[in-house]
Formats: sequence, structure tokens, C-alpha cells
Amino acid sequence: MKQVYKCILEAKTQGHKLLAVLIDPDKFSMNRVETFMEKVNNSMATHVFVGGSEVEEGVTGCLVSEIKKYTNLPIILFPGDVTQITDSADAILFLSLISGRNPDYLIGKHVAAVSKLRKAQLEIIPTGYILIENGKETAVQRVTGTKPLPKANNQEIIDTAKAGELLGMKLIYLEAGSGAKEAVCQNIVSAVKQELKIPLIVGGGIKNKEQLDAAYNAGADMVVIGTAFEEDESFFSELRASIIVNQVLNEK
Repeated sequence: MKQVYKCILEAKTQGHKLLAVLIDPDKFSMNRVETFMEKVNNSMATHVFVGGSEVEEGVTGCLVSEIKKYTNLPIILFPGDVTQITDSADAILFLSLISGRNPDYLIGKHVAAVSKLRKAQLEIIPTGYILIENGKETAVQRVTGTKPLPKANNQEIIDTAKAGELLGMKLIYLEAGSGAKEAVCQNIVSAVKQELKIPLIVGGGIKNKEQLDAAYNAGADMVVIGTAFEEDESFFSELRASIIVNQVLNEK
């Protein structure tokens, strides 16, 4: 498979927007994989993320192996802990929670992961992970013991993202959190995008096509959707329709 990060960079350069479907092993039944992935394959999704804040050891590996049977999309680990690392995936977001100040999630977990990553064939993508206030406590906030950055403090969010880039991160991920009441504000996405030279990922709280388009228009290079896909079957139809419309326009 072509390098995952190289493809993300190429898409950014060419102005192609990417969409990742996030599957949480802790909330996803194995017997749903085939039918779920059929819908994902027929949508505008370009990547599959797998991971969660609280997942039992071994579960992620089994789920990734099952997903691979039904899709050719790149599968990227989005791990909440070292126990979620599996060589079955194509790549891993090596997440550093730069919005928080818990040393375990800034460097501690990464050191613990090295012994597993050394033996794996995963493409490792250093990613600055920024949790932003969304109106409710998220699993990330609870597990890591960190607070999200206030959405009213644009400058702190911008400076944190830029600091991540200057530290050598290859991606910046603005996250409202799983099941967020509110998506990351467009003005925040836009302001951060203007400061960065690296790709920008936005996720959390995006529940419909309008919010998806809003994130893209604000500057997101990739949008991540999880709960919306799982809870709203019509969302698949909307994204499938978007593919058909784009194909027609491209043929003209």
C-alpha cells in the first residue's frame, strides 16, 4: 500500500478533502463489520480509523483483522492506550495530547509503546492531538485527567497547534470528542488552518452533511466521523449521494 501520510499530503496539495470513519472497538459489535463496511465503501470515506479511550487488550487487533476482509481503504490506529496497538493495521497516529499537561499522554505512553512499535510494520505518523471544549465531559478528558482548551480562547488553540507543528508533528488533530454536543467552531478551524503548513484533521460532533461541509470549507483537510455513522443510517445515503453528484460534475 502506498504510504498513508504521503497520500494525505498529496490530497492536501491537490485540494482533495478526506473523510475518515472512526470505529471504536469498545462500542462496535464484530458481527456488524461486513454490513457496516459495505456502507462505508459506498460512501465518500477515504480512511478508516480504529480506536477508543477504553478498549480491552486484544479487541482492537481482532476488529482490524475483520475490517480488512471487507475493505481496501487504509486502516489507521487511533489508540487511546498502548494495548490498542496491532500490526494488523496500515498506520498509527502517534498521538501526543498537546492540549493537556499530563506527562503520560505527552510522552509517557509513547515510551511504553516503543517496544511494540519496534516489532511492528506500522507506518508511524506523529500527531498533535488537541481537545477542545464542546459542552460535555468526554471519555478522553476522563481517562487522561486533562481539561480541553476553552473554545473561547482562540489564540491558545492556535498557538498550541503551531507549537505542535514546530515540535515536528506531521498532523494536527482538533477534537471536540466522541458524542460531542458541538463540533469544533468554523472560526477555530479556519484560524488554525491559516497558521499551519501541515495537514489539519477535525473531528467530533459532526452529525450531518452540512456540518461536514462546514468543516471542509473552514479548512479541514480531513474530517473524522464516528457516532454519526453508527447512529444515523441516512448519513450513509447523504454521503453516497455526494459521490454520485461529484462523479456527474466531473464527467461534464
